[in-house]
Amino acid sequence: MKIYHLSHTDLDGYACQFITHFYFKNVKFYNSNYGKEINDNFNAILSDIEKDENFEKAIILITDLNLTLSQCEEFGKICQEKKIKIFLLDHHQSGEECAKKYSWYLLDSKRSATKITYDFFSKICHTNLELSRFVNVVNAVDIWLNTDRNFELGKVFLGLVANAKEINRVMFKEIQVYYIFFLFERAIKFIGKENSHILLENAIHFIKKDFFMKNYDDTLANLISSFVVEKLGELKDKFTIEYEGHKGILTINIGNTSIIGNDFLIKNPDYDFFIDVSSRKTLSFRANGKIDVSLMAKKLVNGGGHKNASGGLFSAYKDSPNYSYIKAQILDLIKSKELTKGNKDVQTKELK
Repeated sequence: MKIYHLSHTDLDGYACQFITHFYFKNVKFYNSNYGKEINDNFNAILSDIEKDENFEKAIILITDLNLTLSQCEEFGKICQEKKIKIFLLDHHQSGEECAKKYSWYLLDSKRSATKITYDFFSKICHTNLELSRFVNVVNAVDIWLNTDRNFELGKVFLGLVANAKEINRVMFKEIQVYYIFFLFERAIKFIGKENSHILLENAIHFIKKDFFMKNYDDTLANLISSFVVEKLGELKDKFTIEYEGHKGILTINIGNTSIIGNDFLIKNPDYDFFIDVSSRKTLSFRANGKIDVSLMAKKLVNGGGHKNASGGLFSAYKDSPNYSYIKAQILDLIKSKELTKGNKDVQTKELK
């Protein structure tokens, strides 16, 4: 049996997955916001199931996400046809109509999705004191029990996840989920201590450094950069693009673009440029002397800047949780500009 667990991108969503990870080891995690992103992730799950030799024993678990009736109809029908078990654990009242219509849609608005998930699996498997204390902290802040003794610590947990942006969830999905799990494992140790919310807040910087540090200490920004550059190097074939005979790498919402971009180009001298695309539709270009990215930015998006650091706005860009879809847009942009340049060259020759 393998569980494919789709959950929300906040504290409650990741905490649900942390519980599943505690009870089961054969689990693959996916995270989504609402709308079309849920459908994209569901299709990604189906694709992964089809690649699995034991796909007949697959279970799709959805937590902390409220589906629409049309999504329920589509997902339920597909799972029935493919003989995949599906069930959903949620607490949003907006899903009441779906819960009444579909038996696999389990809804309880009085508990957080984390508590629903823990109560569900602890009855099937076993209870765990430390895990139940973690659940109570998440539950207190998620359904806003502001008189609960766990509430203030829950607020720090909330910020812990909201600010855990060091690892990009589109490019490094598995690593990002386990980074969140690492933060949870460390943060749980503060539950029950006097002034636990203050102690945890003070410790977050050092907890993060512990995750990214290897053989030496450094600033958190430099440790993160080193970690991300290493992962980019391991997966660079997937992220590679070309522009006018030059080889580059494409990242998404990578953060610290100047530091990471320059570090990557130094450690990978066979690459000439670095592009990061953001959800705000901006493109950041970096180089290390092998190509003038100000000209590149100008040709692609009417941008500009310096020879080794430039930027611009890609107004037609559509954000997505799917890296392949984002990469295809950048490749199409490059191709369209190359075709335009080719047509102009032909016209110039004809005039001559």
